[in-house]
Amino acid sequence: MIDRRAQARLADRLTRAPAVLLLGPRQVGKSTLARAVAGGQPGTVVLDLERASDQAQLAEPELFFRRYRDSLVVLDEVQLMPELFLALRPEIDAERRPGRFLLLGSASGALLRQKSESLAGRISYLELPPVLAAEMPNDLATLQQLWLRGGFPLSLLAPDEAASFEWRRDFIASFLLRDLAQMGVRVASESMHRFWRMLAHLQGQQFNASMLGESLGGVAHTTVKRYLDTLADALMLRRLEPHLVNIGKRLVKSPKVYVRDSGLLHALLGIQNLDMLQGNPIVGASWEGFVIEQIAAALPQGAQLGFYRTAAGTEMDVVVSTGQRTIGFEIKFSSAPAVSKGFWVAIDDLKLDAAFVVAPIARPFPLKNGVEVIGVDGIAQALADL
Repeated sequence: MIDRRAQARLADRLTRAPAVLLLGPRQVGKSTLARAVAGGQPGTVVLDLERASDQAQLAEPELFFRRYRDSLVVLDEVQLMPELFLALRPEIDAERRPGRFLLLGSASGALLRQKSESLAGRISYLELPPVLAAEMPNDLATLQQLWLRGGFPLSLLAPDEAASFEWRRDFIASFLLRDLAQMGVRVASESMHRFWRMLAHLQGQQFNASMLGESLGGVAHTTVKRYLDTLADALMLRRLEPHLVNIGKRLVKSPKVYVRDSGLLHALLGIQNLDMLQGNPIVGASWEGFVIEQIAAALPQGAQLGFYRTAAGTEMDVVVSTGQRTIGFEIKFSSAPAVSKGFWVAIDDLKLDAAFVVAPIARPFPLKNGVEVIGVDGIAQALADL
């Protein structure tokens, strides 16, 4: 089992909140993490809501929750019974103590947040991303394998590249045919698959709904935006919004879109090994998306993640702001990274407190003017000062 950084955070949340909602894609390791945390609590009750027999036990949820009021109740795949949130509020109010409920939700993050609004002040949210570089040994071979295969444990730990690639292709097919239907999405799986593959080819580019609609055969831009919302809510895509500041320059206001897991990106593009990846024009954008996920997972609470770009082309790949301090990250797939003039202009435009260039390097080194070149392993420390 991979030691997940979220385990300590989850255990801490359960000591402070009556209910914790752990969000993450299917097969990302939520159930394993929940068992690890709940294993030290005698009498824990675990229900997998994909099983009809477990759903049947919740035919009268008020009675069930009352019976196990002294136990930690774990509800896996809670998005399949969103009506349970209505029963949770009075039960929590009747016995308001920390660590009563651990809810695990796959996909449909927006739906679960909407349904759980009735638990405001009673519930804490935590997202479990795919396995992170910070959770793996710090060496180049391991980093390359994680980047190629992505962070879903069964893909990452597969016996060879062929088995990993096959698992990811099967995951994509299952998601399109099964998971979307469970979310109530009524879109032909082939249409969504084509849209997803298009976005994979456009990794890290600005989202243009009209252009994508034409490529899909004349689909309305509103439909394309709905497709995007669906995959973003399912935690398959990251919609990186622009960091907007009032500096008297015309700013790009369309989001950039990334396939969040690099292994799924490569499966959508048919990239099966490192040789194919490093010879593919997508390699730089793939590395950029991979690094952005490492940054997003290490953000301090309340920090905002975005990018900066002007109509003239001045750009900073990632801007992280807490309202008090702002730092920037430029991402380069090179062991000897060079930055453009626009990078230095962006530093001045944004009045950054610090800026970093993230590259696949073994040790950090200074660039100039106080800018540091760091590896993926230096991201957490860079963000710590925020």
